Amino acid sequence: MSTKLDSIDKRILRALQRSSNQTNVELAQQVGLSPTPCLRRVHLLEELGVIEGYIAQVNPVAVDLKFTAFVRVTLERQNKATVEHFAREIEGAPEVLECHLMAGSYDYLLRVIARDLDDYQRFQMEVLTKIEGVRNVETEIPLKRVKQTTHLPI
Repeated sequence: MSTKLDSIDKRILRALQRSSNQTNVELAQQVGLSPTPCLRRVHLLEELGVIEGYIAQVNPVAVDLKFTAFVRVTLERQNKATVEHFAREIEGAPEVLECHLMAGSYDYLLRVIARDLDDYQRFQMEVLTKIEGVRNVETEIPLKRVKQTTHLPI
């Protein structure tokens, strides 16, 4: 879906990406509108699906989730049933923060979070490799996070 956004819409989106819990009055001041038209624009952006929701960003280390892995998954077959079955199973796995169907040498790329290496191994052995249709799992462990953002370059 592509929506035509003007410069005010983009200012609203940039401001909400920086801090979505500000009041409408604060937001309106930041983007140069009075509160009523600002709120109207925010509601329209929500209705159009440009704004999908509001979240609190939680520090994973603060909740004892210190281990991240990127996992390449290859399926036995790439038919519709196998691909859809894998996707449904992954939807129910809270450890998987992202799951992407890929073009290339493997079928899925996952970003997985866990307490530590042992917790990740439990996830891999008890959840991931038990999904029917999984042929191969390759795990990449990052040494250092250089950049991670949810801010789109609007």
